[in-house]
Amino acid sequence: MPALARLAQLVGTLLAAAVLVFMSMSVLPGDAAQLRLGMNADPEAVAELRRAMGLDRSVPERFVRWLAGAFVGDLGTSSTYDVPVSRLIAERATVSVPLAGLAVTLSVGVALPAGLLAAVRRRRLADRVVSALAQVGLSVPNVWLGLMLIWLFAIVLAATSAGGFPGWDAGLGAGLAALVLPAIALATPQAAILTRLTRTAVVEAMDEDYVALARAKGRSPSGAVVAHALPNAWAPILTVIGLQFGFLLAGGIIIETVFNLPGLGRLLFQAVAQRDVPLVQGIVLVLVAAVIAVNALCDAAAAWTNPKQRREPS
Repeated sequence: MPALARLAQLVGTLLAAAVLVFMSMSVLPGDAAQLRLGMNADPEAVAELRRAMGLDRSVPERFVRWLAGAFVGDLGTSSTYDVPVSRLIAERATVSVPLAGLAVTLSVGVALPAGLLAAVRRRRLADRVVSALAQVGLSVPNVWLGLMLIWLFAIVLAATSAGGFPGWDAGLGAGLAALVLPAIALATPQAAILTRLTRTAVVEAMDEDYVALARAKGRSPSGAVVAHALPNAWAPILTVIGLQFGFLLAGGIIIETVFNLPGLGRLLFQAVAQRDVPLVQGIVLVLVAAVIAVNALCDAAAAWTNPKQRREPS
């Protein structure tokens, strides 16, 4: 039953998001057909395009048809590119998903060791250094960092191109090489946030009685942290990792523009600028579904890794 209740909650959240996305696009001023053909277009041509786009139907009818299509993977046709929205999203996701995954990997790979070090060495030099670096990471805008990375590695060192994406057909190495710098720019502030959270969560867990008992039995500080404090600190850490993946997947619009990457964020920006309603609705719905799914997986992982949560009923 708890699992079914959780699934029903996720489905309800996605449905509510779908209603919000559709209604927010439906109440925008202007006529999508008129904007597509131009303000001086023939009224009969505009009316015909409105019928082809389904804009002559009522809002509830359009929503039901759109939701039924989304349920089977049909998100409509882009009014700008005249191709299925699902195809455009699938093409651009091959850039955005690896970019978000690489950025999360870099963030976790830096933040967990740094946060653990700061927790074990709290109030010492290592803790102060890690905290200072985390503060710097929080203060540096990722756009400025991206530009500095381009200047250093593309202009000064001439070690890489200034942007663009060669496509995965050019090889895995070439594709990942094009994503490393934007991933670093995206991951830096996220790593700073995760470092501070990891330190706080582990320090709080280290103050619990079971860690003191493990230390009294002869465990070293690092051993007590890894074996006892860290498993009980995973819940907030995994929750933030899930939120970070969703943010990086949907929030990389500016970085994708700086590095000229054909990802979902840049596609969404172009769709909004061109008032491509089907494309905007499809991208936002897919991003919301991805965030909900990732956060559900992280919640499940947190419950599985935390001994206290495994013993408590859901």
